[in-house]
Amino acid sequence: MTVLVIAEHDHATLKPATLNTVTAAIACASGDVHVLVAGANAAEAAKAAAQVAGVAKVIVADSPSLAENLAENVAAQVIAIAKNYSHILFPSTANGKNVAPRVAALLDVAQISDVTKVDSPDTFERPIYAGNAIAIMQSSDPIKVITVRTTGFDAAAATGGSAATETVDGVADSGKSSFVGREVTKSDRPELTAAKIIVSGGRALGSAEKFTEVMTPLADKLNAGLGASRAAVDAGYAPNDWQVGQTGKIVAPQLYIAAGISGAIQHLAGMKDSKVIVAINKDEEAPIFSVADYGLVADLFVAVPELAGAV
Repeated sequence: MTVLVIAEHDHATLKPATLNTVTAAIACASGDVHVLVAGANAAEAAKAAAQVAGVAKVIVADSPSLAENLAENVAAQVIAIAKNYSHILFPSTANGKNVAPRVAALLDVAQISDVTKVDSPDTFERPIYAGNAIAIMQSSDPIKVITVRTTGFDAAAATGGSAATETVDGVADSGKSSFVGREVTKSDRPELTAAKIIVSGGRALGSAEKFTEVMTPLADKLNAGLGASRAAVDAGYAPNDWQVGQTGKIVAPQLYIAAGISGAIQHLAGMKDSKVIVAINKDEEAPIFSVADYGLVADLFVAVPELAGAV
């Protein structure tokens, strides 16, 4: 059984989520793992994919219709080669979750979402009820369309592979959607889903000004990504793209520092797979302490600046 991974990339580089998805694909495969790089002028991304350990072949579809990753066009590109594969895996990112349902519908199969473990080529595990239970799903579909929760799998080595490269014709533009524009948030900080260290603040910070004043120095010292609870985002203390949780970003950094976050189930679902969790909260009964490796019962307005000063 040959497995296909749909690469997440920006045409020039391969996104880290692809490496985690390759690991999941290897667990599914009794045969080879192939990677599809669908884009425009994406030779560099294809070159990076060919170097990923465990990848046997990189399929490159280069076409102007794929320049902006429009879901309808990418889905059509996947369908064009889908019959050659037993499994088609997407990272569970915004792009992956945009394309995968279209592919599943066109193949008339059920999508298997947010897989965190592969038990066998037809049996998978995924979290439900905000991560409080794990569902074991078995699929008899001839082609299994899967989105992979990347925090559930280690990243494959980005170097060491020497995959063959095959070029296929890019699909024509479907005409169903068009690219109008893109607003990109620019930051010197690492992107949350790729950050090795994340510093997150909660509603206890009280204001956007205090959030910046208290949390930014620690994040700067650690070269960390800045995150926030949903309550802090809803209160306007932090932008939406900082939200960690079930309805925000799912993260699993090496170190996660939560300051003034009580630990609502919605937030825990997004960060409890972090390797080391440090919680700072003045409420010793806060649920966040149940998942923390290190807990400090203290006033964050005192503890966080002290921590930043000691780093």
